[in-house]
Amino acid sequence: SFCYRNNVDSENQVTQEPEVAEPAVADSAPTQEGLADSLAAVTAERDQLAAEKAELQDLLLRRQAEFDNFRRRSERERAEFAEFAGAEVVRVLLPILDDFERAMKAPAPTENGGIEYRKGIELIYQRLFDALKKAGLALVESEGQPFDPNVHQAVDRAETADLPDQTVLQVYQQGYNFKGRLLRPAMVKVAVAPAS
Repeated sequence: SFCYRNNVDSENQVTQEPEVAEPAVADSAPTQEGLADSLAAVTAERDQLAAEKAELQDLLLRRQAEFDNFRRRSERERAEFAEFAGAEVVRVLLPILDDFERAMKAPAPTENGGIEYRKGIELIYQRLFDALKKAGLALVESEGQPFDPNVHQAVDRAETADLPDQTVLQVYQQGYNFKGRLLRPAMVKVAVAPAS
């Protein structure tokens, strides 16, 4: 509130100036109720901030774990791709191996250098097979083994009492694994027990 004060200047004229009233001095000690309310508000804010912090830390940990899992999965997929990228190339070369095997099983002509020709075919076959073996190709063991539908494809059956039931009698086409995975099943003839 304003009060007017009369001032007398050097010419004895009276002027009025507004006088600013000093604010009433309130009780400077806050009440206990006010302190309790302030403390409760600060405590609630602190609890809210702590909860938000915990939520953000949890979110951060989850995102880091997701990223680590993604990175590991990507590395594993890249390694598997690199490891098995050659499988298709090897699969394309398998018919050539089959042709060599058939050529080596055919009777060799005895005239006009037939024996040398056969040795040449055997040498080429062996070199090709060794190169593919170094790349990860392996034969599926079949003849004389129990029939396994995971690695054998039965194309013929023969009744016999000489071998146990479900034993591979003959291999028509070799089966191959590439780096531990089946690339092609073996086509086989399977022994069955004679009907009684």
